[in-house]
Amino acid sequence: MLMEESFRWFGPNDPVSLQTIRQTGATGVVTSLHQIPYGEVWTVKDIMERKEMIERAGLTWSAVESLPVHENIKTKSGNYEELYENYRISLRNLGKCGLSVITYNFMPVLDWIRTDLSYELPDGSRTLFFHRTKFAAFDIFILGRKNAEADYAPEIVERAKRYFESLSREEAKQFELDIVDNFPGFKGVTLDDVRAMLSRYDNIGRAELKANHKAFLNAVCPAAEEAGCQLVIHPDDPPFALLGLPRIFSTAQDITELLAMDASPANGICFCTGSFSGRAENNLVPMFKSCADRVGFVHLRSTEHTPEGNFYEANHLEGVVDMYGMVKAVVEEQIRRIESGRKDWRIVMRPDHGHVIADDLDKKATMITPGYSALGRMRGLAELRGLEYGILHALYPQYLKYCK
Repeated sequence: MLMEESFRWFGPNDPVSLQTIRQTGATGVVTSLHQIPYGEVWTVKDIMERKEMIERAGLTWSAVESLPVHENIKTKSGNYEELYENYRISLRNLGKCGLSVITYNFMPVLDWIRTDLSYELPDGSRTLFFHRTKFAAFDIFILGRKNAEADYAPEIVERAKRYFESLSREEAKQFELDIVDNFPGFKGVTLDDVRAMLSRYDNIGRAELKANHKAFLNAVCPAAEEAGCQLVIHPDDPPFALLGLPRIFSTAQDITELLAMDASPANGICFCTGSFSGRAENNLVPMFKSCADRVGFVHLRSTEHTPEGNFYEANHLEGVVDMYGMVKAVVEEQIRRIESGRKDWRIVMRPDHGHVIADDLDKKATMITPGYSALGRMRGLAELRGLEYGILHALYPQYLKYCK
């Protein structure tokens, strides 16, 4: 296929092995060095050890997901200048090791958030779910964020209270952990940790966070460009404000503003259809086309929305995303790059998340990395590969010679 088809892999402790990934049809993996604390330098030695491990399994390291951005950078406080320099060194080291697509996000405090990590669908498969009332229960009654009730309609607050009161102590604790403590490389997070991190944003709104993001890009993009790397930002997930925190990469306007922050080709985008689709008004195909020349990585998945404003992760060819239109647009962007003589014309793609299905339903290891069971993602990859293959054969057969 034209796209570089990859699987996310969380390293040697991932219950989904490299051997299994190779059997899915993927040619590469996207991964990170989760053992290195946020803000510390990634050395050439550490990078090459991981790269060689992947290559011995017959795969390639297609993209880095992710090189984390420390909270001191997001708040532009403390030793942020030192952290800029560490980030620049890591980028140069990644470039020396032949890695060019580097993912990051600029979400304050927590990365992606779901309220249910194992929501059962009518067919018995399980998926990730975001429920606004349940999240309000966490925010108001478990986290106890100051003035949190003001962010929710009175009827949601009342439903949230009833939900919270229905939980046993054990259920409430598990609910808490599902929200704050499921991020690789950032384990052991407590409610007190979250409260402390939130307090650092008391005087940081959307404008301030955007300014801090621009400062970060201006500080590191020259090093990325020098190293032959492209930084690609992952969208906010969900793409709307939570916990009283600003969101700065959730909409078409945010894409326009991001690209204006730094004109360097190293300032790029990881276009995640699942994250962007969590906001009902986002029209994904035009959004992609507006920034296609700066996209280095795509995550393909879909969401389904409920009338109450909740959403869950749908099968890859279902839900609200026009997946045919998206894959066709990605194919056309790669063709445009080929025709323009661009050497880095191929876009890295991974099937993002996946339902827990079939034998994986019986595996406790599935819950180690919610959303990343093997079989659901393999199904998604097969569907996406078939869709791309059909588009190429029907519309652009002359470009089949470029397929891997």
